[in-house]
Amino acid sequence: MIHVRTTPKTVDEVGQALETVVPEHKFGLLHVHDLKQTMANKGVEFGPQCRVYEVCQPHHAAQVLGEDIRVNLALPCRIGVWNDGGETKVGTLLPTQLLGVFGDSPTMTATAAEVERVMLAMIEDVL
Repeated sequence: MIHVRTTPKTVDEVGQALETVVPEHKFGLLHVHDLKQTMANKGVEFGPQCRVYEVCQPHHAAQVLGEDIRVNLALPCRIGVWNDGGETKVGTLLPTQLLGVFGDSPTMTATAAEVERVMLAMIEDVL
């Protein structure tokens, strides 16, 4: 269910690459959550850098939401970038497995597979 890759790039370098790669794949970058900064703003010390990039392709989102509105619980898709033991990791939850909890309609299955293909391609592009 979890796909994680390691890269020699820094968290900042991967983030800059994602800002270019996501629109190239016809997805939108909705928001970036900088967990270290958010925690610091709340007075909580958090060691590693960790950013969550929310991405979406509205046509695909509309397809799966039309099948089951509860899919809103799993949207938008996310790509995480973080430091772990001196390495930079890039990962995502696999849409085919995540959306599988909502059923196995042909539309849901096909859309999840297409979104997963693109998510994995975006990750490969930023490594």
